[in-house]
Amino acid sequence: MTPAINLLKKAKVAFQVLQFEHDPNDHDFANEAAKKLNLDREKVFKTLLIDVDGKLYVAVSPATQQVDLKAFAKACKGKKAQLADQQNAQKVTGYLIGGISPFAQKKQLPTLLHESALAFEQIYVSAGKRGVEVVVSPATIKQLCKAKIALF
Repeated sequence: MTPAINLLKKAKVAFQVLQFEHDPNDHDFANEAAKKLNLDREKVFKTLLIDVDGKLYVAVSPATQQVDLKAFAKACKGKKAQLADQQNAQKVTGYLIGGISPFAQKKQLPTLLHESALAFEQIYVSAGKRGVEVVVSPATIKQLCKAKIALF
């Protein structure tokens, strides 16, 4: 169990756990999950930590797209955004890169969920470990992560 799965259980929300054998040589984590679990790529979302003017935010974004950092900064009412340092992202969330879940991070950070998620009943996000995904509704992410919906 991961902290993310434990939180989902405790919250008594609908979710499903999917697992696959992670290839340590594959660093395109979300697309590896889509391929190995035969998932609709449009429904696979990645969790990124983004530094906006020195403050960390969580982006839950489609794995098929690059985050528009200018749009992300604007959505956070900031000026400049950049991907957070990987070691810092791991330290702050308590999860390894490639396994960062939007749920049950060490410290709850402001979270933005890409508005395209609302087109789906359920999406796939990391469960907090490489090779483990959870199927959840966008509403669950919005509720448990206090996520703001944005286009970025």
